[in-house]
Amino acid sequence: MKKINIKEIDTKRIFCTLLPPVMAFTVNCMVYWGAPLFTVGRTAYNLSGNLDDLVPFLPPFIVVYLGCYIFWVINYLLISAQGDEHRYRFFTADICSRLVCLVIFVVFPTTNTRPELIGHDIWTQAVRALYQWDAPQNLFPSIHCLVSWMCCIGLRGCDRIPKWYKWVSKFIAVLVFVSTLALRQHVLIDVAGGILLGELACYISNRGDGYKLLQKVTETVAGWSVGRLSGKKNGK
Repeated sequence: MKKINIKEIDTKRIFCTLLPPVMAFTVNCMVYWGAPLFTVGRTAYNLSGNLDDLVPFLPPFIVVYLGCYIFWVINYLLISAQGDEHRYRFFTADICSRLVCLVIFVVFPTTNTRPELIGHDIWTQAVRALYQWDAPQNLFPSIHCLVSWMCCIGLRGCDRIPKWYKWVSKFIAVLVFVSTLALRQHVLIDVAGGILLGELACYISNRGDGYKLLQKVTETVAGWSVGRLSGKKNGK
């Protein structure tokens, strides 16, 4: 019988834990930066309404808007560290939600009207830099809100995650929602669209076997990677 190498098993488990978040991040970047390539010169629709005008413009929320990337990394890694089925169902939903975003961004491009920035305080300068870096496109549904809510959905049913942290995650997600509105990055319907898309994607993923495809791909790549690493260590 072939001797089982415990170190190789542990290494494969690490790969299986890290690969889904990496794949999700890759798909997210491809969707966000790729969609505008298909909408150049096309009419973009502004979905802002009267209720959006009631939300005050608050530049200090730039801290939440940019700081949430740390929140995303922590929660996605926590979710990926749960059981195999939970991991693959979640990331199947996550990746599929981005593909839905891609279709919507291309078929129904959106934009919004940003305020004129007056002043040179640190918060206004930061928002000015954000506006220069991030064009008003790919707005509906809001990926910022989608990812933040996915961070909460993914913790549901995870007994190893304390309840207080789940509530903290929900609070942070709500702050992110507010930040997208307070910085005029999104409007209310964008926020609602992100939340609903996340719920729908997870609902479908949790009731089918589509996750097994992602599991097979991940385990195949992980096994190949471990084999390559073992070969190099053995001087092959």
